[in-house]
Order: sequence, then C-alpha cells, then structure tokens
Amino acid sequence: MSTQPKLRLTFVQANPTVGAIDANFEIVRRYRREFAGKADLLVFSECFGTGYPIQDLALRPTFIRDFQAALGALAAEMRRDGGPAVLIGGPQPGAALPYNAAYLIDTDGSTHIVLKHRLPNDEVYDERRTFAEGPVPSPVAFHGFKLGIMICEDFWHGEVARALADEGADILISPNGSHFKLGKQAIRLDLARRAVRAVGLPLVYVNQVGGQDELVFDGGSFAVDRHGNTVAQIAFREAAFDLVLERGDHGPDIHRSDVIGGCPNGYPEPLEALYQAMVTGLRDYVGKNRFPGVVIGMSGGLDSALSAAVAVDALGADKVHLVRMPSPLTSRASMEDAAEAATLLGTRLDTVPIAPAMEAFRTMLTPLFEGRPPDVTEENIQARARGVTLMAISNKLGAMVLSTGNKSEMSVGYATLYGDMCGGYSVLKDVFKTVVFALARWRNAHRPDGLLGPDGTVVPERIITKPPSAELKEDQTDEAALGAYDHLDAVLRHLVEGMNDAPRAAALASAELGTPIEVAYAQRIGRLVWHAEYKRRQGPMGVVLSGRGYDKGWRLPVTNDYGL
Repeated sequence: MSTQPKLRLTFVQANPTVGAIDANFEIVRRYRREFAGKADLLVFSECFGTGYPIQDLALRPTFIRDFQAALGALAAEMRRDGGPAVLIGGPQPGAALPYNAAYLIDTDGSTHIVLKHRLPNDEVYDERRTFAEGPVPSPVAFHGFKLGIMICEDFWHGEVARALADEGADILISPNGSHFKLGKQAIRLDLARRAVRAVGLPLVYVNQVGGQDELVFDGGSFAVDRHGNTVAQIAFREAAFDLVLERGDHGPDIHRSDVIGGCPNGYPEPLEALYQAMVTGLRDYVGKNRFPGVVIGMSGGLDSALSAAVAVDALGADKVHLVRMPSPLTSRASMEDAAEAATLLGTRLDTVPIAPAMEAFRTMLTPLFEGRPPDVTEENIQARARGVTLMAISNKLGAMVLSTGNKSEMSVGYATLYGDMCGGYSVLKDVFKTVVFALARWRNAHRPDGLLGPDGTVVPERIITKPPSAELKEDQTDEAALGAYDHLDAVLRHLVEGMNDAPRAAALASAELGTPIEVAYAQRIGRLVWHAEYKRRQGPMGVVLSGRGYDKGWRLPVTNDYGL
C-alpha cells in the first residue's frame, strides 16, 4: 500500500451571476455541503464570488467591501464547521486600483491570497483600467503540496508557469473567466499541453459556464496530466470533476476520480458548440434579468424560425410568444410556414395584421410625400409598424422582444432601424446567413441533452429551401439585393473578421469558394459595411460567437471617410 500523500481536488464548473454576491457564495456553500468528507479542496473559476467580468463594478468601494464581507463570513463558517477548503476569486483592495485575486481559504479559515499578474487588454476584456497588476505569483503551500495558482491571463503566458515550477509547484491550477469563441477550446488545450511539456507538471483549467450579457462562457474545464493526456473535459453545463494529486516516482501527477453532474466528458463539434452557445446566452440573459419570456416576430422566414427554436430550447415553449404580422405583401406560404413552425415548437402564435397601420401612415404622410413615387420609405414603414407592434406587446405583457437579424444583414445594413432591429437581445447577431442554414439543418437532426425543445424537426423544410425574402415589395429576394449568400459571407468573413481591404478580401473569398469574386463586388459590400455602422450602434446586443462580433470586438468609427 502506498504511503505517499494524496490531495483530493474537486474542480467546479458553475454559473455565477455578476453582482449577485450572496447567491454566488450560496453556490459555494452548496458544493461544500455536497463534497464534505469527499474533497480536500474545491476550486472555482475566476472572480466566482462576484461573477465575471465585473467591469466598472471593480471601481466601486462598496462593491469590494460587500465581497470582502461575504468572504469573511465564509471563512468564519469554515473555522466553525470545517469541511473542504475553497479557492474562490474576487477583487482585493489596492492602493489606487483593486487586484483581481484568488483566495485559498483553508478549513481553519486561514486565507492565502494570489494576485493576477497579467491583465488582458483585448477586444473584450480591458482589465488594465479596473485592476492593478500583481507580482508574478509563488506557489501556495497546502496540505503537504505546493499549488501553482495562475489566474486566467497568467495561464496564457508561459513565464508564469515557468516561475511557479521553478519554485517547486506540484500542480498548475488556472481559475479562468474565458468566453466562448468558435475554435477556442483547441487553442486552450494546445496551450495547456505546451505548458505541461515545458515544466513537467499536471495542469487543471477551470472556467465558469453561463451567459453574461453578450458573452457566453462555455466552461470547457479540463485537466491534463504530466504526460499531456486530457483526463477530464466538460462543457456547456454546470458540473464538477474530481482528481487526486499525488507524488510518484517520476514526480507529481493527477488521476481522475469521476465526473459529477451528468456532463459528457468532452467538447461538442462546431455546429453543436455554436448552438449551445446561443441557447446559453439567451437563457441567462432572460433569466438573470428576470424577463418572463420572449416575444418574436414570426415572418415565416429562416431567421425568425431558428431564433424561435433557440428560444424554446433555452426557455421552454411556455415562455416563447410568436406573432405573425402580415402585410398585403405577405405570401400565403409565409403565413403557413410560420404556423407550422409554431406547431412544431408548441408555442403560442398570434396574428396582428399591419395593413391598418400602413394605411394610417399613408394617410398621415400623403400631404408631405405628394408627387413622389413609392420607394424604400414605404418598405421601412412596414418594418417599423412591426417593430412598434412587438414593442407594444412587450410593454403590455412584459416579455422581451428577441431580435432576429443575422450577421450578414447586420454587416451590410440590410435591416430597418427601429423596425426589425427592435429588441433587447439577438442570438443571430454574430451568425452569418450560410451558418444559419447549417444550424437549422443541424437542429432538425439533433437534440442534445439539456435543451427544452422537442425532438425532431423544429424548422420546417420549406422555410430552409425557399429563397429568403423580406417581403416588403413584390418579387423581392435577399440574394437579388446582396448577391448569393455564400459569396456575401465569404467576402464578409475576410472584410470584417479578417479586417482585409476589398481587393484582398475578394482574392481570399475566391480561393475559399473556388470561384472568382469580383473586386468591385467586395468594394460594394465594404461600402455597405462602413455605412451601416450607425445602425449597428443602435441595435440590440447579441451573443458573441466569433473572433470579431459587432459588440466589444468591433470599434469602427461612425464618421469615417477612409476608402476601401
């Protein structure tokens, strides 16, 4: 029988709420009760006690005092009751700015504080304006082991892992607040394996899961042993995994005890990851802001149908209210398709015709518009009549309007300000139209555990196969105005996400598609992107899914005369 010391570690992937300090600490207490006698240390994600990111809340002295009081209360309980030790994060008072800190509270209530050394200053996180930089951390002695704790950004820079290893750390533990971005999990794992190879220590990465405004935290928590093997990995739901740390003949290493919480041991493929991120973002934005549900304008088109499916999967059919708002230009097929989608999803569907509103505006504006032919003005009146209708329903019944515009449309301004851009949130804002098609087909064929919607088809086939149209004038189709969506999206990826000029975007799109894309087309699309910035500034926030979404990761000046 081995006489080597062992440390039982439980890594908790949970969903804190920013500012809900008492509720977040109650989550910690719940896990301490559950793992009493089973774990020596519970590890939570970055700033778990306050939720993350806290942005300018870090600059409010009362906020920091309230967190410190909750931390002190937990330490006092632990001194009295025992139970597992806890590693939890939050702000630590500083001279000018607070620190981003991790607190290791032992079972006797004693506390060791580790400060974040590297502060991110990127498209989403600007911690240099709210936190002070701490020193390079040293290992923390705990029950016969040395724990190398590196908070989030410190994980992304090799010198911190090297310093901890040089001071005798037995394991690297990284509490994180890292938001979802397609393809990011592979980068995290690669970085972890490189750190393990460099220093010869096991590494555990624990991230939060859940939505915070436009950010989605996918979890993706994992453990890599000293040989570079992934021994645990969990994503997109609250769960925990147990590991045992012990010293062997060749150095310290970890092995897995079990995964708790019914979470699959792995990470989903790309389309499922995108869909799960959309569901998570909407669920938590609605739930954490205490909306009773959502109301969606149901046009019979693909964007509203997929948005409705995401809403039902996130919230349940009883919290999703669909509304058809036909005009004289709305086709019978669109009416039927909207009704079929509502039936498949099991939601309430109401119909509010907008012809009376169109006629009222025509009567009101005829004296001003006399002698001028109809144009886009009359089209926009239809969209704005629908926006007013949805906002009135929201005001009266309390549900939040869910906007349904996709990234292709938002990019080029193919949307009506104060019309179909109305809403409090969007799940498609960072999803190109070609990906909307792919997600609809994926969801019709798959229903992962945890979704609240039905099995089987949720988006009618005819909605997917018919040409997209706003139906604001006769014989209107989206692609007639914008070009084929595969061409449009390829150009936009390289213009927007790659930040290339039009000739370069056209060349890259041509190579991607295997078909020529004219520079003149890319220039036209680029001008539309430039000119639509004033619209995007006034649109709803939406889930960030890519490396450059139209939120914190995009900062184009509205007044901008720079050429393409």
